[in-house]
Amino acid sequence: MVTYRSASRLFVHPSLYQFINEEALPGSGLEEKQFWEDFSQLIHDLTPENEALLHTRDNLQNQIHEWHQAHPRWEPEQYRTFLESIGYLEPEPEDFQIATENIDKEISVQAGPQLVVPISNERFAINAANARWGSLYDALYGSDIINEENGAQQQKAYNPVRGEKVVAYAKQFLDEYFPLRHRSHKEASSYSIEGGHLEVSFQDGSKDKLQHPEQFAGYQGASAQPVAVLLKHHRLHIEIQIDYGHPIGKTDPAGVKDVVAESALTTIMDCEDSVAAVDAEDKTMVYRNWLGLIKGDINAWFQKGDKTMTRVMNPDRSFTSPKGEEFVLSGRSLMLNRNVGHLMSTDAVLNENEKEIPEGIMDGVITSLIAKHDLLGNGKYKNSRRGSIYIVKPKMHGSKEAAFANKLFDRIEDMLDLERHTLKIGVMDEERRTTVNLKACIKEVKDRVMFINTGFLDRTGDEIHTSMEAGPMIRKGEMKASAWLGSYEKSNVQTGLTAGFEQRAQIGKGMWAMPEQLAAMMDQKDGQLKAGASTAWVPSPTAAALHALHYHKVNVLEVQKDLKQVSESHLASILTIPVAAKEDWSPAEIQEELDNNAQGILGYVVRWVELGIGCSKVPDINNVALMEDRATLRISSQHIANWIHHHVCSKQQVMDTFKRMGTVVDEQNAHDPEYRPMSPDFEQSTAFQAACDLVFQGYHQPNGYTEPILHQRRREAKSRLKAEIK
Repeated sequence: MVTYRSASRLFVHPSLYQFINEEALPGSGLEEKQFWEDFSQLIHDLTPENEALLHTRDNLQNQIHEWHQAHPRWEPEQYRTFLESIGYLEPEPEDFQIATENIDKEISVQAGPQLVVPISNERFAINAANARWGSLYDALYGSDIINEENGAQQQKAYNPVRGEKVVAYAKQFLDEYFPLRHRSHKEASSYSIEGGHLEVSFQDGSKDKLQHPEQFAGYQGASAQPVAVLLKHHRLHIEIQIDYGHPIGKTDPAGVKDVVAESALTTIMDCEDSVAAVDAEDKTMVYRNWLGLIKGDINAWFQKGDKTMTRVMNPDRSFTSPKGEEFVLSGRSLMLNRNVGHLMSTDAVLNENEKEIPEGIMDGVITSLIAKHDLLGNGKYKNSRRGSIYIVKPKMHGSKEAAFANKLFDRIEDMLDLERHTLKIGVMDEERRTTVNLKACIKEVKDRVMFINTGFLDRTGDEIHTSMEAGPMIRKGEMKASAWLGSYEKSNVQTGLTAGFEQRAQIGKGMWAMPEQLAAMMDQKDGQLKAGASTAWVPSPTAAALHALHYHKVNVLEVQKDLKQVSESHLASILTIPVAAKEDWSPAEIQEELDNNAQGILGYVVRWVELGIGCSKVPDINNVALMEDRATLRISSQHIANWIHHHVCSKQQVMDTFKRMGTVVDEQNAHDPEYRPMSPDFEQSTAFQAACDLVFQGYHQPNGYTEPILHQRRREAKSRLKAEIK
């Protein structure tokens, strides 16, 4: 039995209490007793409002259910009038411009990739922070972008044939975006700096310069024989690394051993969808990792073959400018922290009535307390050079919830002795009620907003749940071509640009979910930039290095200038519910849809519940590895729940499908010694039962969220494991 520690009117789990008092508070400039008194008052004041907002969500959802039950057929204008009458669709505010100040350039003026990584995994988090700079040679060599034809296969030992293709690809990139006046980088025999200009020599004795001399940004080493040449294009850097003694460099006429791209400008260190933090011990571990990242002293050990490898955060990178002056570029991605939303409560802290407090409030207070150490210079490195703390706030519904987040941030700033609007907010546009009211949401946080982002999976899950009673939804694979989705993406960009996001805040797009299919990513993901996104999510540092090339191809700032001239209302299309025009699916098509959804749910849930893994590469039904987090469950479980509700399939058919797919998932994970099979005793499998709950209780889950069921089942699994150890 755990004995909670009393702190003012709060009762705090001992692991969290000790962490805050002994690790997070020292050096923060805050006194322990006052911190807990202020935290207690904040919880006392804001919890009722948090609960009222959740009650409003439920009321609106019930009214929408009832309306669709009473109106099996409806006209679009009739539906819109109804949504206005219940307050779901808010009046659009007058035009305004956001006024956010002190935004780091990685968010305001640089366009580039963004990583999202589970903060619970130290190694992943460090790798993501270090992904600010990524080797193109490594990324190309290890990806399917370089084909395996003519002896260029990937193999255990280095394949020089494949290596030649990698070098040719990288130098073609240099020729395309950093062209010389007359010759090619492929022919270069040396690089040097003369008179503040980059000079390229060739084996025939001739010399050449950059076609655009201003692209030369700096160098490392001696001017006559630099070890690195820094170039700049579209505000992103490329580093040509030179070492004639390196195994790769000695095969290159100019000694080029690598081409390194400035890649993941920003990383979301995630406390939410990609982690499985269900209790005080889990939350304390998450916060401790965030403190290690902020202070720069986090490390991770792991085995690679017979070697023990260590990961630490990279230092900054120093260069000499063309004018001979020394300057420094950050060696790490700018870190944002994604807190949890307003829904969940936590037993890590209990209020004066010994009830769980809102987890989102706790996240806001503690992650901000930790980030204050960056502002005070208590860390090994700087995260924000402009003195800001960046918090991404997910799963808000409408402007009143955005206003509540703004009030919470005000209160946190006051209790932590931070200047007003030090805390910046990223607004995830992933709920329909936020999409249709996005302008009003942004206005409520206009003095601190630094980011809006779209997300297909969560947004589709909410789309299905909101309109559960409207009819059976189209197949999941058809959603990306639906009217509402394309308009949602366009409206998001247009709303952000109209509100003044250009060169002030990020407009982001969603994840490339197939980390092993990067050739396809290179063919397709530049479309997000052409749509006006200044950042887009990638699943790995390798993908970040490759996606960075898109930002040289597309000048996002120019795209945004053009899109600012476009004024178009997308509301009618956004409110077009993706119900099937006709239920003409064959039995085989229905079963195929169920198989795909059930296998995806089980493949993710079994790792979440049994192993506490919140984000990983999960093989789909065709054994294609997909980078999955909790949003995957929301869309898939809501889709099956919708089809059950409208009798497209039966509960028994779904249960039979789950059992068949459970065996498939067990086979896919048979190589993992820590894996706990679901079959054949499905009734005794906590993970299997969790997956079933997500579907069979899906209609009644708040806004279709998966967290309540997952948290409950994960706690059961942890209790069982502890009992087995004893």
